[in-house]
Amino acid sequence: MFDYISDRFTSIFDKLRYGGKLTEDNVQEGLREVRRALLEADVNVEVAREFLERVKAKAVGEEVLKGVNPGQQIVQIVHDELIELMGEPDVDIPFAKHGPTVILMAGLQGSGKTTTCAKLARLLTEQGKRVLLAAADLQRPAAIEQLKVLGKQVDVPVFHEAGLKAPELCAKAVAQAAADHRDVVILDTAGRLHVDDDLMGEIAEIHARAKPHQTYLVVDAMTGQDAVNSAKAFNERLALDGVIFTKLDGDARGGAVVSLRHIIGKPIKFVGMGEKVDALQPFFPDRMARRILGMGDILSFVEKARTAVDDDEAAKLEERFKKNKFDLNDFNQQLQMIQKMGNLKDLLGLIPGIGSKFKQLNVDESVFRRYQAIIHSMTKPERIRPDLVDMSRRRRIAHGSGVSTNEVQGLLKHFETMKKMLGKFGDFEQLAGKLPQQEELTPEQLANPQQFMPNPNRIFNRKEDNEALKRYRAERNRQKKAKKKQKR
Repeated sequence: MFDYISDRFTSIFDKLRYGGKLTEDNVQEGLREVRRALLEADVNVEVAREFLERVKAKAVGEEVLKGVNPGQQIVQIVHDELIELMGEPDVDIPFAKHGPTVILMAGLQGSGKTTTCAKLARLLTEQGKRVLLAAADLQRPAAIEQLKVLGKQVDVPVFHEAGLKAPELCAKAVAQAAADHRDVVILDTAGRLHVDDDLMGEIAEIHARAKPHQTYLVVDAMTGQDAVNSAKAFNERLALDGVIFTKLDGDARGGAVVSLRHIIGKPIKFVGMGEKVDALQPFFPDRMARRILGMGDILSFVEKARTAVDDDEAAKLEERFKKNKFDLNDFNQQLQMIQKMGNLKDLLGLIPGIGSKFKQLNVDESVFRRYQAIIHSMTKPERIRPDLVDMSRRRRIAHGSGVSTNEVQGLLKHFETMKKMLGKFGDFEQLAGKLPQQEELTPEQLANPQQFMPNPNRIFNRKEDNEALKRYRAERNRQKKAKKKQKR
């Protein structure tokens, strides 16, 4: 979503970093470019003006101009001000001490409210909460059926009674949740325009009867600044506790996300990053600021990895890496973990310094499924010892998996390359063990890491020499035994 503004910021800051001495004139020129980038990204005009005034006040000063890398300091100032603009993270939902916590979901038509209700229910279920969904969208055809289908997907019951008006239905849903000892009840209400007095009166009545602990506005990020205007109008008519942005995986320019907190003073709680029910993430302004500035988001990457990787399985794999016993069963397990983490191109975008280089890369993720089909077409001995796969076996595996023999050979080559790399796992541990602790390093050593870094080539070459010596001795012993047999 932030590709456009991220590209603009990258080019602007590259000029400041590498354009020679930093002066007030080129800082002013850089900030004009930043202002243009913010406005083109649909950031509110007043927000952009105030933002640049704060950046300018910090950037144009003796402290910055005398810095070692003033261009990098400008980036840091912009980064800090972006975080300040989007506010402190506020992703916790305050739960009621007694009875169910009631969450009211409001928003415009087509903003993705019903799907977001199911996503939020799944997220809370993963936290150990017992959730009830209430289908109170009586305006849109099939909205009730849609919520029931989504409820089955996330294994959460859906409450609905025909013939009731929305306020009465919501009140009954809260009572049902209390009777079932549910922790949370999520009320899915009809989409409405803030200028529609009848529907706004209905949501106010729902609010009065259900007495929600939290009221969230679901906003479509694709609507740009109109999303901010709608949120402002809703907040004037209904006491909001937070906002959930949907469709952040789309190609909208993201200005609404940057502007909203500053304009209405309400936190962004969650963001929807896809259509699937697991694509709802807590909103962290510092991580979003890093993405906007093209710095990646390594914390989100690690969190995705944690959800996809089982700790016990990871520990077993690590032991196999160390002993160099990695086989195609392990390789298949790794492919499954990668697929669980989501779109590969999006994952690469979270890694600092990597995402921009792979932006134009078309990643063919179907290769994972083809590799898995090839592995599943092998026998157990072939998966454990891929060197058994000769030409006749290759033809059989290719026929069984619906691919060519060249693709089977390609998988085997990739596997062998990966196995060689993982064979050095112990070497990297040895290398890391030789590094001093950070608190032991002097400023001179930090400035010149070559002074204390061990030479990796010595470690790797020593191991390769030892392995070559072992192979030579084994061959020599084999030849001696062969000569003795001949003499007999």
